[in-house]
Amino acid sequence: MVHQLTPDILAPGDGKSIALDPATFTWTRIRTVEDPAFERAYSALWAEFGAANEMESREVLAGRFRTLHYEILLVEKDGLFCAVRDHTAIRSSSEVVVHLSHVLVAPEQRRSGLAGWLRAAPIVAARELSPAPITLVAEMEYDDASDPKRAIRLAAYERAGYTKLDPTAVSFFQPDFRPPEVIDASGGSVPLPFQLIVRRVGREDMRTISGAEVRRLIGALYAIYGAQFRESEMRHPLLDMENYPADDAEVTLVLPSR
Repeated sequence: MVHQLTPDILAPGDGKSIALDPATFTWTRIRTVEDPAFERAYSALWAEFGAANEMESREVLAGRFRTLHYEILLVEKDGLFCAVRDHTAIRSSSEVVVHLSHVLVAPEQRRSGLAGWLRAAPIVAARELSPAPITLVAEMEYDDASDPKRAIRLAAYERAGYTKLDPTAVSFFQPDFRPPEVIDASGGSVPLPFQLIVRRVGREDMRTISGAEVRRLIGALYAIYGAQFRESEMRHPLLDMENYPADDAEVTLVLPSR
């Protein structure tokens, strides 16, 4: 993979990452739960995101590996953990949508430029799937000041040149990640509101997106989730795209920190 991590894939605001040679790290692309590196990568993700019900189970990921263009990237140096991220590329009608699921960078590697390469690396998977235009999309929690990390993450994406679908026009909800038995015992699923942060590769200067494109992006995300989540969860009214702007509407792309 390293030879495909070239400066041209970096986001406009990730110029600092050019000074960091990705070849000084070992990049392991994990595409099955049987991969010897899976447990190292998954354990790190689960420790960070599992308690908050923001990380899928091993069983869900096993199905995603089998049915979708999903991978986990484990980054190490001299045998030590440096970072991990996972993402799914899915072919939409006129583009490749890449869902940026989770990313975790070791404290000693933060502000080194590695995060910029982690944001850009999923482009490699997208290009393997199709030469079509690429849109990277990440779900981010709203910053309610309860967790300082949220503001830091939003600021990092903003500096890199990502934009956000105006949340006053697009109210996106993520399916309930809790185990099915917990959902049933609690009386039903509770989708969570998230912001959608995007990078339209090669079109970063555009400040609007059509309603039709919004539906394609969100449709791709729900197709990824629908492959493993129960149909009852995916039919929740909050996940109904009928409430989104019309196809010919223009949705403003705003700063992530807004």
